[in-house]
Parts: sequence; structure tokens; C-alpha cells
Amino acid sequence: MTQMMQRELDFPKVGMQFYRLGELFSGAGGMALGAHRARVDGYGFQHIWANDMDKDACTTLSRNVSVHDVIHKKVEELDFEQLPKIDGLVFGFPCNDFSAVGDRDGIAGKYGGLYRWCVKGLRSLQPLFFVAENVNGLSSNGLPIILSAFENAGYDLHKHTYRFEEYGVPQARHRIIIVGFRKDLGVKNFATPLPTTADDPVTCEQALADIPAGTANNERTNQSPRVVERLNHIKPGENAFTAELPERLKLRMKSGAKISQIYKRLIPNRPSYTVTGSGGGGTHIYHWDEPRALTNRERARLQTFPDDFVFYGGKESVRKQIGMALPPLGAEVVFCAVLKTLIENGVTASVHK
Repeated sequence: MTQMMQRELDFPKVGMQFYRLGELFSGAGGMALGAHRARVDGYGFQHIWANDMDKDACTTLSRNVSVHDVIHKKVEELDFEQLPKIDGLVFGFPCNDFSAVGDRDGIAGKYGGLYRWCVKGLRSLQPLFFVAENVNGLSSNGLPIILSAFENAGYDLHKHTYRFEEYGVPQARHRIIIVGFRKDLGVKNFATPLPTTADDPVTCEQALADIPAGTANNERTNQSPRVVERLNHIKPGENAFTAELPERLKLRMKSGAKISQIYKRLIPNRPSYTVTGSGGGGTHIYHWDEPRALTNRERARLQTFPDDFVFYGGKESVRKQIGMALPPLGAEVVFCAVLKTLIENGVTASVHK
């Protein structure tokens, strides 16, 4: 099994210094697990609290990552003045209104304005730094407004679009990461981590190899005979609209719409296409050889969750939790860079162990 699939190591904590974290929209814990894995020269992170409105995601997070307090409620119901003080605020605010597979309503959408609660958290808690994540589609749909709000809250910003397949993640997942340092700290030298696998990415065949029998969340989805027949006509890399399908197996989409990931099969010697948490039949990601959808554990492998990270809830709830998460390996890369910058600038952690 590759190193990226291994569970969080049992790091010695005697003498370590920890930056206290709070997290909004924490989901199942991709960002949290990545932060907890990050270690640089005796420094690390410890989650003091995390918040999400999804009950299953809160259960998953609390049972897999060490978080002092997992708060299950809507972000609008949080009283920031009553939350413990923190050194860093983490948030991957919902991307539904910016995603390519969503309605793309942007700031005006149901979820697009939720970044304002992140700004409220920054103003109220005044953490030393923050780490924010969202989809690449944010670039053309509200990013200037959001960046201005973060800057006006008192932070120097460092924005970068990460292609996580260039950092060991076996998936073409492109995300904007915004790192902010409180302006009074004078931190200007945050350096984007250099890619490590740009020329030799981890393939989906490597990532999905040798899943042990009995691994949690590895139940297969029953495929109808019609879906199996359709998949048998689709080659690796093709989808329901690019493959040569018999007329009886073709899909009839409203207004002629064609979505590239519908019944799309993986290419074994390349990273997967993006794992998503939404969508109906035909969007579950499909095996390159076997005529079936991937299991949730296989999807979790593509997201770099370790095999003993157990997801809680029904199958569709688990699918959503996995697809909405930031890959822990990608998060770890970012948080290590944050640690390095804090250390280099002499920004002291408030908790010592």
C-alpha cells in the first residue's frame, strides 16, 4: 500500500508546540486530518473545535480525528464570542454555487453568501492566520468580492490554485486555497509548496489496488442490467456521450445538455477525474475494467483517506461526505507550508505540550 494511504502516524508529542485551530464547514474531516498530519520542526496543529450542519459528517469527524469539540449546528447559529480562542481558522465554505456541476449562481446563490460567516469569524476571533478552500470555479464567480472581504477583515492574502494530482493525489482535483496572515504580524513570505508528482502522478490503478477484505464503506452498488450493458460499450476515458452506444442505450438529456462525467470510465494509468459529492445516476465514477460504479472506499482512496478512516451514515451520505472533502494529503501539504512560514516569522503558538 502506498504511503498516502497510511493512517495518521502516532507522532511523539512531548515538547511539541501546537497552534490551536477552529474550523467552519468541517465536513467529514479532510482538512482536519491533513492539518493533524502536518509536522515541522516540533510544531503541529490541534483542533479545538469544528462545526458542520451535517450530522453524519460530524459523527465521522469526531470518530476519526482528535477534535476537542465537534459542534453540530448551522454556522448561522454559532456564537463566535463564546467559542474558545484559536490561532488559526480553517474553512472550506460550501462550493455548490461555484462548482461546475452546480447551478453556478455564485455569490447570489443559496450557499454563495456563506463566506460572510467566515469573515465574521475572522473579525470576532482575530486568529493569527486562516486557511480557506473552494473550487476553481470561484475564480470567475465572486472571487474578487470574497478576497476583498478577507483583506478588509485584517489579513494579508496568498492565493493559489492547486492541481492536487501534482502533489501525490490520484485525482485531477483543482482547488483554490487562500492563506491569510493577520496584517500586524507582517508575514509576507508564504511560499506555495512545489509540486512533487507533476511528472509522475499516482494513477487510479495504483490507488485502488489491494483493498483488504472487510474494509469499511466498501459495499458495491447494484448495477441494473441496462447500466452494465451501457458500460460494456464505454471504453476507459469515454462517457455516455463520447462512446459509440447503440440507439437504445443512448441518454436523452433535456435541452441537449451533455455532462462529461456521466457514466465516464476511469483510465487506469492516469489519475482519476474529480470525485464529486452530488449528482444522480451516472455520476458515481466508473471502473475502467469492471462494468460498475466505484465503491465509497474506492472513492475515499482517490481522495487519499486511509482505509481505517470510517465514514458514518447511509451510502449516499457517505458518498457526499467523501466527495465534498479536501483530500487529506493535499491539505497536509498546505498546512506544512503554513507551519514553515509561522516558524520562520517567529509567530509563536499559544499552546505548548
